Amino acid sequence: MPTAILTGQPVPGSSIESELRSLGFDVHLASGAAETETLLARVPGEERVAVVDARLVGHLHALRLGLTDPRFPLAAIPGAVTAQSAARQTLTRAMARENSAGGGTAVDVDSLADRITAALDADGADVHRPELGSLVAAVPADPQARNEARQAVAAVDDEAVRLKSAVKARDGFVTTHFISPYSRYIARWCARRGLTPNQVTTASLITALIAAGCAATGTRGGFVAAGVLLIASFVLDCTDGQLARYSLQYSTLGAWLDATFDRAKEYAYYAGLALGAARGGDDVWALALGAMVLQTCRHVVDFSFNEANHDASANTSPTAALSDRLDSVGWTVWLRRMIVLPIGERWAMIAVLTALTTPRITFYALLIGCAFAATYTTAGRVLRSLTRRATRTDRAAKALADLADSGPLAEAGAKGLGAAARRLPGFTAPAVALLGGAAVVATAALTDFGGPWPLVAALVYVLTSALAVARPLKGALDWLVPPFFRAAEYLTVLFLAAKADVNGALPAAFGLVSAVAYHHYDTVYRIRGDAGAPPQWLVRTVGGHEGRTLVICALAVLLTATQFKLALTVLAVAVALVVLVESIRFWVAAHQVGAPAVHDEGETA
Repeated sequence: MPTAILTGQPVPGSSIESELRSLGFDVHLASGAAETETLLARVPGEERVAVVDARLVGHLHALRLGLTDPRFPLAAIPGAVTAQSAARQTLTRAMARENSAGGGTAVDVDSLADRITAALDADGADVHRPELGSLVAAVPADPQARNEARQAVAAVDDEAVRLKSAVKARDGFVTTHFISPYSRYIARWCARRGLTPNQVTTASLITALIAAGCAATGTRGGFVAAGVLLIASFVLDCTDGQLARYSLQYSTLGAWLDATFDRAKEYAYYAGLALGAARGGDDVWALALGAMVLQTCRHVVDFSFNEANHDASANTSPTAALSDRLDSVGWTVWLRRMIVLPIGERWAMIAVLTALTTPRITFYALLIGCAFAATYTTAGRVLRSLTRRATRTDRAAKALADLADSGPLAEAGAKGLGAAARRLPGFTAPAVALLGGAAVVATAALTDFGGPWPLVAALVYVLTSALAVARPLKGALDWLVPPFFRAAEYLTVLFLAAKADVNGALPAAFGLVSAVAYHHYDTVYRIRGDAGAPPQWLVRTVGGHEGRTLVICALAVLLTATQFKLALTVLAVAVALVVLVESIRFWVAAHQVGAPAVHDEGETA
């Protein structure tokens, strides 16, 4: 149980002690700095501890934001400061220095908690101060100020503020106007019944899987039920994040589950639609796989661009300035958010089209919408990159190299080509990645199955992949390298499976791309959580993008179409087992050892 040390002279009629207890704190009273230091030393090091001025007047939610958010080792609001186990020594040193400086009088002239916070700031500690907005947190110096503070508290409904803050500040049109107005109340209902965000996330996944099962029936009733359940799954998907923000139940494991399940739900639904279409005699597996490839590549563009510019210095761009000006006009904000087809708009479109039309029409609309959105966002980012003057850091280059997912073949080639690569123009990396990827995809798509050309192109792809990563990815457009690699690998699998023209080849390819895409998403989430890329043994075991592409092309040359289908199935199972087991082990271990709690606010796409 966390401990709160209430310092200074108690104020008659104050509710601060009961409010701290309602937040789960074990409350101890201290008359001054010396006694506070003694009590602080008695609190077990693995527990959260807070020092709170007994005179503090404020909203309960202000206390909650300042003292219970698990994402920040150190946090403070006026009149209160808190530390988790990772920052206990820092807080203890600041407390000891404050006590030795003569602050241990029986009645403090000013707030001891605020003096400790000032000492932490002087030490350069990273103290989080939540944005309170209209919420009140103050330490009144006299009865008149106390009365005014109480009046200010009474004037603001902190529950209304809490509900409003549970909703993301930036979201899509459909989510903002058609989901969040009522899903926030579902989140509050869940909080009051002790449900956790992870439980709601799991419920959303189960609902989506049932929706996929309904779609797989291939009946009109099944399609209608699938559309309704998909919307219900999305409502729960919004609710889990709102519940996390409402109750401040952030966790490493929860962020991973939220992000991973979003992809699992969408791609499982694609598979359900394809199975349902097959029951009606229509084979749309190629469209389902194409939709998954396009959506995954869109996300990689987002991730790669953001990582490349995460901490770029001297970051200026006329394109970015134009974007900011457009955002200052109300209607353009919503229009621009809608045309990128974020998850709310995308799932609403899929649900409605599933219920009213056919899987083929649904996939056509999805492919057209996502292709337009991908063109719009990628073109904008290319323009920003070409017009900005920025110095990219080693951290950004390392993140792009990790996102590239280069295997042992590309790594070995990069070592040999490093000296030559440094003499080439700055656009070399994305150019050769694009050319090599286009070569292997084109030969897979345009030559007969079993011919040697895809294998020849795959060998060229290995060389171009090595050259693309032979020097640090710090060029203006080097963030395009990972998306080009993703598109090359996924589309090669798609076209080879389609060319095999045997029943079951495309579903097997769908499974293989799903497993590999999971590995790539897992890499992104680790980088975002400052946990580093997956271990090298994992990347080498699954071959890297160039190794897998080479193996798949070789199998297409050496095996019959039926044998190739079986080989794709075996590869899909093997890759899925390796990456899933390692991913689950990593995230569960990170959660158990108390890794910094995070929450993925989600990508617009």
